[in-house]
Amino acid sequence: MARPAPVQCHYLAFPGTLGIAEIDYMIVDPVIVPDGEEGCFTEALARLPDCYQANDRKRAIAENVPSRAACGLPERGVVLASFNNAIKISPNLLDVWTRVLAAVPESVLWLFADNAWAPANLRREAEERGIDPARLVFAGYATPAEHLARLAHADLMLDSFPYGAHTTASDALWMGVPVLTLTGRSFASRVGASLLRAVGLDELIMPSFAAYEREAIALAQDAGRLASLKSRLAAARGNCPLFDTERFARSLEAAYLGMWDRCRRGQPPKGFDVEPWI
Repeated sequence: MARPAPVQCHYLAFPGTLGIAEIDYMIVDPVIVPDGEEGCFTEALARLPDCYQANDRKRAIAENVPSRAACGLPERGVVLASFNNAIKISPNLLDVWTRVLAAVPESVLWLFADNAWAPANLRREAEERGIDPARLVFAGYATPAEHLARLAHADLMLDSFPYGAHTTASDALWMGVPVLTLTGRSFASRVGASLLRAVGLDELIMPSFAAYEREAIALAQDAGRLASLKSRLAAARGNCPLFDTERFARSLEAAYLGMWDRCRRGQPPKGFDVEPWI
């Protein structure tokens, strides 16, 4: 592999090690890669103090919020949502989701139709699991600002597993929609946990499918608790680490400077933790 720069760092794109010697560092955080798991990466790890994911606290939101009817949603009932690509929906996950729908009769599952086959295939699978296929509602493509606006109708975002939501989870949290996640042992399965910790909602990080299912049902049946979680997110949006763009930028700059400092002194790449920026 070519080496166009004296220090090369892997950030975003692929959620895991690249496994090649020419990449010196990888940007992570303490949730994505906890202490003791450095050996799973060929890169030296630069751990940011909060969350590895960058977020813009000035994101535009469309002024006109479409009605529930315009989104294909019923006028009443709990809206459980997951805007992940359909490829992230495993049979085991769909088993859980349909059991949640069965336990919460006046609920619908709002999904993203990222291809022409997803709606028919997923509705067929839901029907085979005893769920009226009409309870799966599909959203099409929209501009980022329009998508953020329509998220106002979601009550709870259900994360996928083992490849969890990344940007789609941040979208939901930015719009005050709680995200229920299931954490695993891979980078891709820990992003939701990292995001939730950075907004102060650790209690929505589930350790198992069983816990995830129980909590999804409990939340969907408790409007008061959902309202409380939304209020906490609204209050945190202006000051939590996840949406503090300047704090993130300073941390990322410190990580890059730390990498370069070792290089200019002739030292090999070595993992390090970035100190929190105050």
